[in-house]
Amino acid sequence: MARAALPEIYERLLEQYGPQNWWPARTRAEMMIGAVLTQNTAWTHVEKALSNLRKHSALNFQTLEKTPVPRLIEWIRPAGYFNQKAGYLKNLAALVTEHQSLARLFRQETAELRRRLLAVKGIGPETADSILLYAAKRPVFVVDAYTRRLLSRHGYPKQAVASYNDIAVLFTRALPPDVQLYNEYHALIVRWAKDNPPPRKK
Repeated sequence: MARAALPEIYERLLEQYGPQNWWPARTRAEMMIGAVLTQNTAWTHVEKALSNLRKHSALNFQTLEKTPVPRLIEWIRPAGYFNQKAGYLKNLAALVTEHQSLARLFRQETAELRRRLLAVKGIGPETADSILLYAAKRPVFVVDAYTRRLLSRHGYPKQAVASYNDIAVLFTRALPPDVQLYNEYHALIVRWAKDNPPPRKK
């Protein structure tokens, strides 16, 4: 199977689905909170948890830091893994508080900011890069399971996409460092994945 070029795949997806207008959040803090909550769960569940947080004016890190863990757990329960995620949100809130504000946190160079995010328990490469791209507006490509599946569908061998970093490098070398392009491409991949679920194992 011939390997399709990444810019060509993007153009096909954009033509098929149109702009996706991601990330669906009103503020940078809401985006970051959503990135934690969406780990290992569907976005429909995350929306319910975000709605609960919004009702309690808790879509900001100052409130999250002050909220008792049991109460936070109840608010985010719809997103699943709520005990772990409550801790992760507390950890992220602590990072923001350490820097006094999101604006100060985001003043750091991309590599240092990514290192700081990855040092937070509960923040892995995908969540960190989502924050960098969608909240901090850095040209960092977000890789997820859907990305690997898309590449496999378009002729990329397993050895070429063996790790998260392999895939990220593949995209950043093939595309210009453009925040809006990376934003749209990742969103289109997610959209494509909804229409193309993996075959069920027999």
